[in-house]
Amino acid sequence: MTTVKICGITRYEDGLAACQAGAAMLGFNFYRRSKRFVEPENCREITCGLSRLFPKVVMVGVFVNAGFEEITTTMEQARLHLAQLHGDESPGLLAKLGKRAFKAIRPKNAADLLQLQERYPPAETLPAFLVDACHPREFGGTGLVGDWSLAKSLAKKYAVLLAGGLTPGNAAEAVRQVCPWGVDVASGVEAQPGIKDPGKIQAFIKAVEKIDAEL
Repeated sequence: MTTVKICGITRYEDGLAACQAGAAMLGFNFYRRSKRFVEPENCREITCGLSRLFPKVVMVGVFVNAGFEEITTTMEQARLHLAQLHGDESPGLLAKLGKRAFKAIRPKNAADLLQLQERYPPAETLPAFLVDACHPREFGGTGLVGDWSLAKSLAKKYAVLLAGGLTPGNAAEAVRQVCPWGVDVASGVEAQPGIKDPGKIQAFIKAVEKIDAEL
């Protein structure tokens, strides 16, 4: 079964809607320039409340070029299970975080993907990598659809969490083409930046469940 991560959660009610619909992972953005930024103390209120109701849901913090101390302190404060490194972090930082982190990559082309694989080893946990669309100025959450052929080539070897412009309308085809370990959606299930649409969340997860059943 394809894992579903609903990212960019800023409100308890949105996280609750995602968990009730069947999301296995929730993402919380700690990049201050993001439209979906959430303060660690607010995140903690959300994660603590939801973890009591849905103890198996994995809480993920999204970080962009943050240092080790900031990441680990935020993870503890916000009660997070994993760190998603979505910037230009060093392989050393990824290694230092160990099983607590995985790397998001934004390959431009096949050659770039190969270089990224050589630079960053697969995570010690699941997913091994997140593959997002490449944007020259933004670190994800843009709504741009990524190159699924690049993601597919990586998904043949590793547990890939596919992100980048996914919506209820294209989620099934993305799963069909890429065969990822999981799919990650933020803007594709929003009413507006930072505010989720429960109907879109349900439609997204149902689309993934339907294609899983067919495959």
